[in-house]
Amino acid sequence: LRFRQVAAVMQSPRDGGTLEMIIVRPARDERVMLDRCDLSPDRGVHGDDWVVACGNKLPDGRSNPAVQVTIMNARLAQLVAGDRSGWSLAGDQLYADLDLSYENLPVGQRLALGTAVLEITAELHKGCAKFMARFGNDALKFISNEEGKRLNLRGIYAQIVVPGTVAVGDVIRKI
Repeated sequence: LRFRQVAAVMQSPRDGGTLEMIIVRPARDERVMLDRCDLSPDRGVHGDDWVVACGNKLPDGRSNPAVQVTIMNARLAQLVAGDRSGWSLAGDQLYADLDLSYENLPVGQRLALGTAVLEITAELHKGCAKFMARFGNDALKFISNEEGKRLNLRGIYAQIVVPGTVAVGDVIRKI
């Protein structure tokens, strides 16, 4: 990955970024792009299979709310996947032009998006074999090195604390 491209990722807004894409995964290996979507604490991103297919369960069997929503930096998605048609292969639900670094969005930071409020969780979003197979070993190394981890280049997890509706083009504000 070229330095100039990486620098562009790091220029994402620290606040007031934009929701660039919404993807739901109704079933394994299925992706549907939406213009708008409802979010709720009990169902997560509506239309997504998080409630049913989440591999991260609580002791009582419920899906872990700390991994309800995955957010990936849209500039990084563009860098590793190319045009927007490839972004959904990352498997994330929300693609945002926003600085997702730990410094900018620490655990507990709340984000207003549309009429919903999300809270950044402590769960680590890591690259995996699927990410490597889809985007290559160089992309996996890039997001997994110390700098990539500090910048949360693979993305972040959030939970929904106030239900609402989000739409592509919505501004994301830290609250």
